[in-house]
Amino acid sequence: MEEAVEVYMDDAAEIPCLYTFTQKPIMVMVQWFVRERDGRRVRISYGDLTMQKVDENTTYSDRISVSANNDGETLTIQDVKLSDEREFFCQVSGLAAGSDEGRTLLKVFDPPEPPIIEGVLSGVSVSSDSPAKVASCETRSGHPKPNITWYRDHIPIHPAIVNVVTLVTRESSGLYTVQSELQYKVAKEDKDAHFSCEVSYFVPGAVRTSESKGINITVHYPTTSVEMWKELPQGLVKEGDTVEMHCQGDGNPPAPIIFNREQSDAELVSNEGLLVLKDVSRVDSGVYECHALDLDEVLDTLQLTVHYLDPAVVVPKDSEVMLKGESLTATCNALSSLETSTVWFKDGAEVARGHIMHLHDATFDTAGQYDCEVTVPSLSGLVTSGSVHIIVQGAPEVKDADREIELMERVGVWVNLSCEVRGFPRPSVIWIITGSQTQSWREVAKRETEDHVHSVVMLKVTSDSVAICNSSNDFGIESKTYNIRSIPFLQTPTARKTSVDNSGVIIVVIIVSILLLAILGSVFYFLYKKGKLPCGRSGKQEILNAYSVKEKSNKEDIVVEMKPKKTEESEPLKAVNGEKKPPNEQNSALSSCEKA
Repeated sequence: MEEAVEVYMDDAAEIPCLYTFTQKPIMVMVQWFVRERDGRRVRISYGDLTMQKVDENTTYSDRISVSANNDGETLTIQDVKLSDEREFFCQVSGLAAGSDEGRTLLKVFDPPEPPIIEGVLSGVSVSSDSPAKVASCETRSGHPKPNITWYRDHIPIHPAIVNVVTLVTRESSGLYTVQSELQYKVAKEDKDAHFSCEVSYFVPGAVRTSESKGINITVHYPTTSVEMWKELPQGLVKEGDTVEMHCQGDGNPPAPIIFNREQSDAELVSNEGLLVLKDVSRVDSGVYECHALDLDEVLDTLQLTVHYLDPAVVVPKDSEVMLKGESLTATCNALSSLETSTVWFKDGAEVARGHIMHLHDATFDTAGQYDCEVTVPSLSGLVTSGSVHIIVQGAPEVKDADREIELMERVGVWVNLSCEVRGFPRPSVIWIITGSQTQSWREVAKRETEDHVHSVVMLKVTSDSVAICNSSNDFGIESKTYNIRSIPFLQTPTARKTSVDNSGVIIVVIIVSILLLAILGSVFYFLYKKGKLPCGRSGKQEILNAYSVKEKSNKEDIVVEMKPKKTEESEPLKAVNGEKKPPNEQNSALSSCEKA
């Protein structure tokens, strides 16, 4: 028989019994026995070559069977229980051929549940002089009794540096529950370590393991250092910013933190290591301290510098009066904790860079408001500005005063005359118009600014006129002259004020010329039909003379007189002396005229 047979609980177990004889026996009887808890042997089955029988009223009466073959028998046990873990005996008797017996130990296995690990919730202090409980591990319902091993970062913990307290409980079912407590002297480095436990247990023919999840244990240790830093704003700090300073110690649990300024015992209001300073100014600059209130007080410091930019100072201040042709130097600067940059603007356009602006040879265009903007290139948001108003005094300047303007306009036409003047003090503008009636002109528009006047008058042309725009102030006088030549209503103008008027005159002349040619052609045809058209060179000359007279007359006025029409039958051609010619003579006269 085998020394031991191993089987999982609830499975079927087969226990073989093999035997041989030196001489052939007449009969063979085989009996199966089991050892009870009290040490007695109880038969559970017997048989020979002719029959096989299971004993009644035993714990195995309904769970066993025996099968025989030429080499021996096999005892099969169904639904193995933990109570089946005992010795089984096979006794063989061949009478005169001899007898003997063997034994097998039946081992029953049931794997335990996976291990459950729990850490100490309150934490463990490094200041403890002896090992303290840090975690516990439990595995339930296993057979045979499982074993528990402890690990730190997946490395077995040497028993020499820990205390392991193991509690083994056997349940009513016969299964084992094992509890293990790890007692460990922690150090600060253990705050990041992972602790776990492993259960090893037996199964048929092998040893298996099951590992718990890893846990961190809470390690309590005192604060040895603190760190202080500025969270907001990023980079440099300027007046008006909100500053956030943080302070954190390396102790666990974290020690209370307080803030104060260097050389001041007054505690600043903070919350869990956060100090907030709103709308800071330059007076908030200085060294700040944070303290960790632990067994040993430790601190850290931070230098806070609040940068500033004062309002811009402009020289000259507000406004400055200059004479035309003069020069001026203006300055703009502001006190700052950092280097500044200045840009000058006029009407939104950049005119100069730097703290100093030079204005040379002033003109009226120089006048106006100059704005300066002072910034800090290394810290955006620090900006200040100022301005100066420049006034340039001088005699009036009339636009286009250096040339006389000649105009030719038809009588009765209204014309607009413009006069634009610059000067300071603002000049007065007076129109002097000669050659036209007083009621024939009036001022229709006038726009004035500090140093500018724009006047427009409307003049009706009645005759040749001269219009003079006189402007004056305390520094001088200047004028502009318009010479206006009137054109009679019926006279074709030889010069016009604009290209549009000249085009109109040309069109009118062309139309009149075409009408004259059409009328002249009609007269020639009419005379020809009446027989009054002379022939020969003398006749042609008369026609030319008549055309010349007609052309002169038509230039003044064109009049066409239409007489009652008479036919050639009612009015025969007359002779030179007024007598009527016979028809044949009339035809010969027409023929000769046609030839001519």
